[in-house]
Amino acid sequence: MKWDLILSNSLYTAVSANAVAYILVASGLNVHFGYTGLLNFGQAGFAAVGAYSLSIPINRFDWPWPLAMLLVMVLSVMLALLLGIPTLRLRSDYLAIVTIAVAEIIRLFLNSVRFTWLTGGNDGLQGFTRFMENINPFPDDGVTLWAQKVDGYRLWLLVTGWVLVAVVSTGIWALMRSPWGRVLKSIREDEDAARSLGKNIFAFKMQSLIIGGFVGALGGMWLVLDKQSSQPQDFSTTFTFFCYTIIILGGVARAKGPIIGTMIFLFVIQFVDITLQQATRTTPQDPTPLLPTWLVDDNNFSQIRFIVAGFALAALVVVRPQGIFGDKREQAFDVR
Repeated sequence: MKWDLILSNSLYTAVSANAVAYILVASGLNVHFGYTGLLNFGQAGFAAVGAYSLSIPINRFDWPWPLAMLLVMVLSVMLALLLGIPTLRLRSDYLAIVTIAVAEIIRLFLNSVRFTWLTGGNDGLQGFTRFMENINPFPDDGVTLWAQKVDGYRLWLLVTGWVLVAVVSTGIWALMRSPWGRVLKSIREDEDAARSLGKNIFAFKMQSLIIGGFVGALGGMWLVLDKQSSQPQDFSTTFTFFCYTIIILGGVARAKGPIIGTMIFLFVIQFVDITLQQATRTTPQDPTPLLPTWLVDDNNFSQIRFIVAGFALAALVVVRPQGIFGDKREQAFDVR
């Protein structure tokens, strides 16, 4: 077992540009669910809008990147309005149903053969990251972090991504400590009580949906900048459920929760994945794997990592329902 390779790869994954994308999408979901109590199961839809609002204009129509990023903001706001206007005055169940349905509609549209000329279909879109490559100040060789080689482009994404995370997380932290944020928390705790104080519940929910959706769209944009490809399968409902896992791990309604939760989640997933890869690998010099083939083999070790993560999350919810850095006074899961 090459433990230096396992640990360095896992640690890099926990702080990579991919981690930045998960942090941003989970931070947006934390605004919805953690602070406002909105049950949004379609955050992957906002991420998809952010990803394709960047890649389609640049790839298909040669738009300048600032204009494409402006489109990311505009379309994420429009999606929030589309979701919120018919549902936010109803029970949270309806928002959950509508959001998961709309997210799937967006993914199926992006995957449709009929619109391949626009979205690229199942093959996705490439060639839209040139603007980031052109302003990259780091050499192409990049750096070596322990045993992990990081090229210049991904190092540039990592640095700029963490600056963006710092700005977004600080902004959310400041907003939630303001009178506006306290209204959101009061809506989460008791909507009727907030309404009795003269607060426009619908307006505050809509503002929360717009802000969280825009942050989620930024995360989707960063995800495809890292992958250098926009593909519909990256925005399935599994993506949203991973983000729920992340905010539960880090602590619901905590600005730093998505950061800590993402780092733990991705580290565990990558650590288990690479460990099982090495434990099931055989060589001519050592034809017997460390783990028996009846337990795990090359065909199922990738699923085992999610089983391990699932058991860990279930244990955490029982032992510490508010999350690792959560506050008992904030929202927690009742497992009694």
